[in-house]
Amino acid sequence: MTSLATPAWLTAPASFAAPAEPVTTAGDGQLVVAALLGIVAVVLLIAWAKVHPFLSLILGAAVLGVVASVAPDKMITSFTGGVGTTVGGVGLLIALGAMIGGLLAESGGADGIVNRVVGRVSGRALPWAMAGVAALIGLPLFFEVGVVLLVPIVLLVSMRTDVPLMKLGIPALAGLSVLHGLVPPHPGPLVAISSLNADLGLTLGLGLLVAIPTVIISGPVFGNFIARYVPATAPAALLPTRRQPATPAGTAEATGTAGTTGTAGAPDRRDVDGDLLTDDDLVNPGGGQPGEPVDDSGTETARRTPAFWPAVITVLLPVVLMLLRAVGELTLDEGTAGRKTLDIVGTPIVALLAGVILAMFTLGYQAGFSRSQVSSVLGGSLPPIAGILLIVAAGGGFKQVLVDAGVGNLVADAAKDANLSPLLLGWLVAVGIRVATGSATVATITAAGIVAPLAATLDRPGVALLALAIGCGSLFFSHVNDAGFWLVKEYFGLTVGQTIKSWSVMETLISVVGFAGVLLLDLLV
Repeated sequence: MTSLATPAWLTAPASFAAPAEPVTTAGDGQLVVAALLGIVAVVLLIAWAKVHPFLSLILGAAVLGVVASVAPDKMITSFTGGVGTTVGGVGLLIALGAMIGGLLAESGGADGIVNRVVGRVSGRALPWAMAGVAALIGLPLFFEVGVVLLVPIVLLVSMRTDVPLMKLGIPALAGLSVLHGLVPPHPGPLVAISSLNADLGLTLGLGLLVAIPTVIISGPVFGNFIARYVPATAPAALLPTRRQPATPAGTAEATGTAGTTGTAGAPDRRDVDGDLLTDDDLVNPGGGQPGEPVDDSGTETARRTPAFWPAVITVLLPVVLMLLRAVGELTLDEGTAGRKTLDIVGTPIVALLAGVILAMFTLGYQAGFSRSQVSSVLGGSLPPIAGILLIVAAGGGFKQVLVDAGVGNLVADAAKDANLSPLLLGWLVAVGIRVATGSATVATITAAGIVAPLAATLDRPGVALLALAIGCGSLFFSHVNDAGFWLVKEYFGLTVGQTIKSWSVMETLISVVGFAGVLLLDLLV
């Protein structure tokens, strides 16, 4: 079957293609030392020297190439080839996913989903509802944006219902984290799928099967347990405030706000089409601090929160299209009209593009945004992912140097001789790099590059499960070297010890339970 990971029109140009011939004649011992020093260089640069992961991966690839006696020109060609292929295959999908997430956040669609679900349940069902809604809005949103959107709701619900904060917060964090690590179009799963040449639709389907029990165990079940040992109180400063309604231009209430008269008589800002712009039209959607109301003053049209079902359908459309393609590959004969149609509409870039177009209407125009405001939100969702794209791209280059130097084949041969399961090897490598660097993305990229040759020995479901095993390993034990650790600590007002007991243990539980689910599926498919 043709892989969905890197369509032909998304591959790197020929001038950036990685060299086909071996780039070094180094022996096995030298290659092992080169790989270890390259990985150690990345770990030390990130964890000790506090160098940005983008630069760390570039320098780590250089260390690997120099120690492996790779000629400088071949090293550069190999690295740039990996960068081009990774950006072409993964970058477009991340960008389209970020656009859907931006509209979902800025329009209030995410708030509407949360309020609808939470408003209809109470008592013991609240943690389960929180986990479910976190998993739903976590499909298109990056983890950090999901936290910014959900934490104020979690704090408010906890205060109003007297349900312990950890009993609601852990399920919400679990839903976001599991989706972030296991389900496309998040960067980690996409990188693993691209590196291993896995089937995206099949990986998506199997990932959802693993995600459901993992969210349940690490979310509501663990949250109910840990709430007894980690008492936490909602920080008053982070409680959400009510969104202020827009006031007509020129009224006294509009003075001092971003309206038509601006602040202290400052002229209003307009785009090239003459439409009014407000601050929240130009900033990163969902990137503000919790508790800050969206400033709707000065807009030409009244904002309306998108209806519940249109928002849900918009979020699920790309997922459904990609799953339909996977189902079609299993049930329809190749060459039939139905199979061809599903192959096209279920291609990841087409599915996500369809989601963006639908979101422009259901979460944009129908929510009261003008054309220029929709454009501003879409554009504002791209700058925040620049850092992620650069890290992913540099990781692709690092991975390609590993592969072209022959390290991957060396690991594959060693795994065969040791009779070690590729799934276990991928999980263990990802765990080690995750704990050392604190970066799930770096762990995924490096582990996928090391075990990529083993994918050739597996069938389609096996390759998909290998990608999921790496994703599970990349979530293992988040601690003080992970930005997510501090994000959770500050948003929930916890001490370092409380954060380790709750968040760090939850992440470890996700990794272990998820990997157990991968092993179980390996026995069944």
